Amino acid sequence: MVIPSMDFKDYYKILGVEPTADDKAIKAAYRKLARKYHPDVSKEKDAEAKFKDASEAYEALKSADKRAEYDDLRKYGQHGQPFQGPPGWQSRGGFGGGEDGGDFSDFFSSIFGNRGPGFGGPEQRRSSGRRGQDVEMELPIFLEETLSTESKKISFQVPQYNANGQHVSNTSKSLNVKIPAGVTDGERIRLKGQGAPGVGGGANGDLYLTIRFAPHPKFDVEGENLIITLPLAPWELALGTEVAVPTLTGKINLKVPAGSQNGQRMRAKGHGLLNKAGQRGYLFVQLKAVMPKQAGDDVKALWQELAKKAAFDPRENF
Repeated sequence: MVIPSMDFKDYYKILGVEPTADDKAIKAAYRKLARKYHPDVSKEKDAEAKFKDASEAYEALKSADKRAEYDDLRKYGQHGQPFQGPPGWQSRGGFGGGEDGGDFSDFFSSIFGNRGPGFGGPEQRRSSGRRGQDVEMELPIFLEETLSTESKKISFQVPQYNANGQHVSNTSKSLNVKIPAGVTDGERIRLKGQGAPGVGGGANGDLYLTIRFAPHPKFDVEGENLIITLPLAPWELALGTEVAVPTLTGKINLKVPAGSQNGQRMRAKGHGLLNKAGQRGYLFVQLKAVMPKQAGDDVKALWQELAKKAAFDPRENF
């Protein structure tokens, strides 16, 4: 099916609530907007459009089933940007708004089909067949891939069953998967209909991907922040210096102030991982004093002279 170009709608943003909001908060937000923008009350030029947006958002989020379905797709879109669903996703049709879609947008109809107002019965006629088995797999990704907009090719085994429901074989399947922005280690992503085929006309199972961050040679992960250890000579800590520090997207210049301490943390804003809001966390740079492994007599003499002139006792309060 060819899917018409359409923009993604963030229904939570439209209602002004967080994605973690409960049903009560969602209902209250909708009622507030409905009262404010009702065409019979509001005199704002775009009141009718805002009223329709609020009604559509509430219709999508008031039902637990619809909300769960929308939340699965929300990982793949940003409000107002062209929408491209996950691998294998197909529109449910209903484009053009009007009668079937309850005057809701193409975006709504593409997800829920004809499940707008007035469709209070069963959402779809269910097949009497058996639903296919879900498939679970872990997906290791590099930290750099969490910032990429390119798709990642994955391959996995899908179980096949005969008409009696007996497992007969496995087949290999490949997909190009777009890593959602703000993905976290251990997060579980659902790809609807990409699991085992149904039996007797039943629906396909789903594919569940559990994201695992591959260990990085330079960075540790702390939430949406990254940590890197920066080795420095003792005199660099004492006198200050400027160092090129690696990030996931290149190098940045970091100024280390004179008198910095071993173990001290500095931070660089916007060089961490992406969060769900599309913003990047901090890169924390942990300073580490590294002593020369060998020192000649002339270097030892300098250390001895420094020890005499510094008049510094590190164990004064020990």
